[in-house]
Amino acid sequence: MEAFLTSTVVVALAEIGDKTQLLSLLLAARYRKPLPIVAGIFVATLANHFLAGALGAWIRAVMSPDFMRWAVGGSLLVIALWTLKPDKLDGEVRDSTHMGLFALTCVVFFLAEMGDKTQIATIVLAAKYQPLWAVVVGTTLGMMIANVPVVYMGKMASHRIPFRTVRIIAALLFAVLGVAALLGVGSQ
Repeated sequence: MEAFLTSTVVVALAEIGDKTQLLSLLLAARYRKPLPIVAGIFVATLANHFLAGALGAWIRAVMSPDFMRWAVGGSLLVIALWTLKPDKLDGEVRDSTHMGLFALTCVVFFLAEMGDKTQIATIVLAAKYQPLWAVVVGTTLGMMIANVPVVYMGKMASHRIPFRTVRIIAALLFAVLGVAALLGVGSQ
């Protein structure tokens, strides 16, 4: 349960103001069809975070526990600093005549999540916690918690969310988790 809850909270907070959340806002504002957008975000996130989680689990299996403690702790501290930097959406979503909105959302969201801090966080969380399914389901739920309201409330919600405050809280959470990992808290 710790893996699921930690993964959900960490990714939900890290996603606030992230480029994939900005992408959700852009898709919602442009197409005004929330259901295929939400479904596309869910499928893309589940696929992306499963791959990231599998990589994290593999890393856990091949590295020594001491090295893992330092790698996870250091990675979480780097993500804490990265979280303080606001994201901007690089480019615009183009209309696509050959694929529907669901498929467009899946492809664009999956690609936007590549190398993103929430994907890196998923790798790190899967390297630290077991079972893999709890991390993947937790990180996917965290993404949905952060993105679904943006899709449904569009621009109204984006102006009312204190992105800076949420980024600082998320950075502090990552830093606390990083220090705890470095100190060996929760190690078997």
